[in-house]
Amino acid sequence: MRYHQVVVVGGGLAGLRAALELNKRNVKVAVVSKVHPLRSHSVEAQGGINASLGNHPRGSHDSPELHAFDTVKGSDYLADQKAALRLTEDAPKRVREMEHWGVPFSRTPDGKIAQRPFGGAGFPRTCFASDKTGHVLLHTLFEQCVKYEQASERGEMVIYDEQIVTGLVVDEGVCHGVIVWNFQTGEIDVIKSEAVIFATGGAGRIFGKTTNALVSTGLGMAIPYWGGVPIKDFEFVQFHPTTLFGTNILMTEGARGEGGFLLNNEGERFLANYDDSSKAMEVAPRDIVARNMTREIDEGRGFEDEYLHLDLRHLGREKILERLPGIRDLAMKFVHVDPIEAPIPVQPGMHYTMGGIDTDETGASRVPGFYAAGECGCVSVHGANRLGGNSMLETIVYGAIAGDSAAQFVLDGGSGKVPDEKIFDDAKNRELARLEGMFNGGNENPADIKDELESTMNRKCWVFREENTLQEGIEKIEELRERYKNITLNSSGLRLNFDLLWALELGGNLTMAEVMIKGAARRKESRGSQFRTDYPTRDDAKWLEHTLAYYAQDGPRFEASDVDLSIWEPKERKY
Repeated sequence: MRYHQVVVVGGGLAGLRAALELNKRNVKVAVVSKVHPLRSHSVEAQGGINASLGNHPRGSHDSPELHAFDTVKGSDYLADQKAALRLTEDAPKRVREMEHWGVPFSRTPDGKIAQRPFGGAGFPRTCFASDKTGHVLLHTLFEQCVKYEQASERGEMVIYDEQIVTGLVVDEGVCHGVIVWNFQTGEIDVIKSEAVIFATGGAGRIFGKTTNALVSTGLGMAIPYWGGVPIKDFEFVQFHPTTLFGTNILMTEGARGEGGFLLNNEGERFLANYDDSSKAMEVAPRDIVARNMTREIDEGRGFEDEYLHLDLRHLGREKILERLPGIRDLAMKFVHVDPIEAPIPVQPGMHYTMGGIDTDETGASRVPGFYAAGECGCVSVHGANRLGGNSMLETIVYGAIAGDSAAQFVLDGGSGKVPDEKIFDDAKNRELARLEGMFNGGNENPADIKDELESTMNRKCWVFREENTLQEGIEKIEELRERYKNITLNSSGLRLNFDLLWALELGGNLTMAEVMIKGAARRKESRGSQFRTDYPTRDDAKWLEHTLAYYAQDGPRFEASDVDLSIWEPKERKY
């Protein structure tokens, strides 16, 4: 049975940044990652990371306070305001830290970090490295972790890849470690710890049309949810306006930030026709652009009634090759379109979960010893809608905060409770029995359930929502959860068993899809990314509150909690 003072689950930006902060505090840390860290979904992030550096002449007036206000306004006033201000106050420091560690940011002519318009700011705030920002951030953080891992003879930092956390060890309401499935050897083990940080990313694979990688499933949020940690605001899902038609690969907002146009089948920049996007046009907040694109397609002004055009041709060859080379490569490879010569076919797709594991502004949950950071967590700094460029920022800012918070918890003596060794043996044996029991199922094919779940979420819990379709979706997901109890697997054994892995992830997806769609039906208003056609306005009198979902066998139990409104009063959302 292994022991580390803190276990970080997830090898993406948030997890690695948390691990580095723990290492800085001289706390022994293990990073457990389902895939090699460089294959984490963070590597796919493209457009940039926000910080009020003021390096561009049009953004010289920027400040953390203005950035925080834009974040709160963009959240439709559901973000917790002190947490949002902490995010933006730490942003310049964390971006410069990444620069000093070696991130090759794109530069201005005088050598400063370049910034471009992004995320509803209306001026350049987003720092970037071409259109591969997540790639270079992740590689840089991993290099730092490897440096400390290799330099340590006493194991202050250890990275376990291709090992999958399947459960928490919780005793008397306190988290004492994780249950780990070693995918390479087939062994089930327990890692004991004083604290656990989940940084498992988003849950995009609940949907069929998503920019998320195959590894981004609901299991990382479902595990703490099953263990007693509530899920917050999970009804809020961001639909990115520009995903590649046919594959839903992300076409970064940076393409529009550099001046790209969105066109309908009449060659018209249609965003000018909508009051909420006529000012900011293509760089309006994502929820607004995604809805207006969907309206154009639904009203017959799309191409083949399915997509619109992202036109970069007017930017010129030199700018596309310098600022958007990855977008060009993707368009040429997957739809055989060279954006230097022709527009790119795009459609809205599921992109980001604003909600997640409920934490406070230190990353701590309601279960002592358990923390979360990054997309799997919900501080909440994004509220009902996230600004582009704030997700990568949240990973490094709140990764560091959660790491520091967990380190302080450990150094202060942890929970003060010493668990009986029997709880670890019992947890391991229960998990082994559960996994082996999945080989003795019925006649349901999990692939069929997966396809039906994704189709249901695509049709019943999409950009526009209303009571009847949401209820139809709820009934279907409840049916799928019952059928899941009778799945059959084609492969047996625990070593390199992808059938079992995918079945576990499907179970997490079904659980989190139920939380999402029931939360969307419960919230009878439109706010941020949730647009209810039957409740088309924001209702602060009834719904200016966070949604908390607690696990129960017959479905989530919902409660509400207050939103921190201590800095700015809610105002009508105009752009």
